[in-house]
Amino acid sequence: MTTADYKQMLPSLPDLPGVYQYIDENDTVIYVGKAKNLKKRIASYFGVKKHQAHKTKVMVKNANRLIYTIVETEQDALLLENTLIKKFQPRYNVMLKDGRSYSYLVVKKERFPRVFFTRKVFKDGSLYFGPYTSKYRANELFHLLKKLFKLRTCNLNLSENNISKSKFKVCLEYHIGNCKGPCEGLESEEDYNQKINQVKNILRGNFKPVKDYIYEQIQFYADRLEYEIAEEYKQKLDIFQDYQAKSTVVSTKIKDVDVFNIKLDEKKAYTNYLKVVNGVLINTDYMELEQNLNTDQESLMLFAIQRFREKFNSIAPEIIVPFELTFVNGVTVTIPQRGDKKDLLDLAEKNLKYAIIQSKKQDLKKIRKQTPAERILKTIQSDLNMDDVPFHIECFDNSNIQGTNPTASCVVFKNAKPAKKDYRHFKIKTVEGPDDFASMEEVVFRRYRRLLEEDQPLPQLVVIDGGKGQLSSAMKSIEKLELQNRMTVIGIAKKLEEIYFPNDSVPLYINKKSESLKVIQQIRNEAHRFALTLHRNLRSKNFLGTELTNIPGIGGKTADKLLAHFGSVKKIKEADQKEIETLFGLSVLQKLNKYFTDRGA
Repeated sequence: MTTADYKQMLPSLPDLPGVYQYIDENDTVIYVGKAKNLKKRIASYFGVKKHQAHKTKVMVKNANRLIYTIVETEQDALLLENTLIKKFQPRYNVMLKDGRSYSYLVVKKERFPRVFFTRKVFKDGSLYFGPYTSKYRANELFHLLKKLFKLRTCNLNLSENNISKSKFKVCLEYHIGNCKGPCEGLESEEDYNQKINQVKNILRGNFKPVKDYIYEQIQFYADRLEYEIAEEYKQKLDIFQDYQAKSTVVSTKIKDVDVFNIKLDEKKAYTNYLKVVNGVLINTDYMELEQNLNTDQESLMLFAIQRFREKFNSIAPEIIVPFELTFVNGVTVTIPQRGDKKDLLDLAEKNLKYAIIQSKKQDLKKIRKQTPAERILKTIQSDLNMDDVPFHIECFDNSNIQGTNPTASCVVFKNAKPAKKDYRHFKIKTVEGPDDFASMEEVVFRRYRRLLEEDQPLPQLVVIDGGKGQLSSAMKSIEKLELQNRMTVIGIAKKLEEIYFPNDSVPLYINKKSESLKVIQQIRNEAHRFALTLHRNLRSKNFLGTELTNIPGIGGKTADKLLAHFGSVKKIKEADQKEIETLFGLSVLQKLNKYFTDRGA
């Protein structure tokens, strides 16, 4: 999408909140954004921004059109943006780095509900609690439920018509005492559902009703003089109180709140979440976000809040955050300065600090496991803002000395090493005279048309030796072949080692000590060396061949045979007459002698 396209739609852009979508030529949504003011936000993509991120420029360039939707409020814009991102998964929107699969405890919607672990959530009316990010914590909670309440674990269908006194006599759980036998009608549905209600209370963090229930059971059986059963419930109360004592009670004054904190570096956003129910910390989570085009802190925080609350099914009426948010409606936003809520925010910050340290340690381990080539290639990917790691790189260079014998070369590097069997030389066919731009356009077109015809893999990165002119010429061919979105193309100018991107007049300067720049320089130098090799060979061959073929009666094949045998014109002159006659005949000998005699040799 060009500035001209933007200027054409400018008069119709409203000063209202809304959501906009950039769409490419294949009608694929590549970016979704929200705005308090659509006109100002969209204008920011087309203004003069020297420091605008390269990815932003590429996204706008790849967009074919832009559509927008006006909404009533900023909150509506946030909700619609979130929905559209989930639906279309645009390549340039913020990307979650959390690919882990967590466990949930489900209370199944059925008669005599079962309680068990699952990693899949279905919209079947069942209650799902979690996700549990700590396996140890989840197992501890599940074992507590099994100790406190005898629940069925079989997957039998216990509808009214299926309960029988004889059909399920083989139930192992019943016979070893882990289940009271609802399948055999030995436990009423009312009693069973009372236990299920207490299970739900524990999973929600509501501990008081559970204690009241166990006290009632102790009193009930004690009044009936069934002291053994009363003692069993007393032991259960001790188990429950022991578990409750281990739970993190953060405040007796705070009810239900969600606490969020965030830290940013150059490439990532790190977010932390604490879920507090009735003053008890019942869940925590951590999430890393890649900063694509959503780089402002508020947008990233709002994105994280939406994801965390959906993930943990939170309906807490209050959220605690470190700075003001303008898009959150329907909940109370608190930025505490002191007291219990400030302590919670500090706790979230502390958790975040250690999570970041742990994450960076893991990243460091991954880097250490990488080969030097992988490390270098990922550095190139990062420095050039590429979507893919450039395992396959190709570089083009022209050689045109004093306007004669124009040639070009293509060198290939795979896994950061020269792949010499894939090198290619080109004799310029369609260009007359010294024209580096036209020559570059020709050889790039020939190279990639050939790869497409032969169904060969394309490189992830193409390097053009030269500045903006050579790069623009190469892009003409790449665009003719419709390859501009399938590989990254850059030009490298020799003087200051500036990196140019297509349609971008502002060069990128990579640190001179960077491994990525050294590899790009190595590829460029290798392409230059390889181009000069062919050029020099052609000049030498043309010079020698022209002198011999100027002799009347000696053609190109005979001249090649003479040079192949004797090595040079000088050695032919000094050669034994009989040797020439024996190998090439008397006629050739006489013609050579006449030529050298006439020239005074």
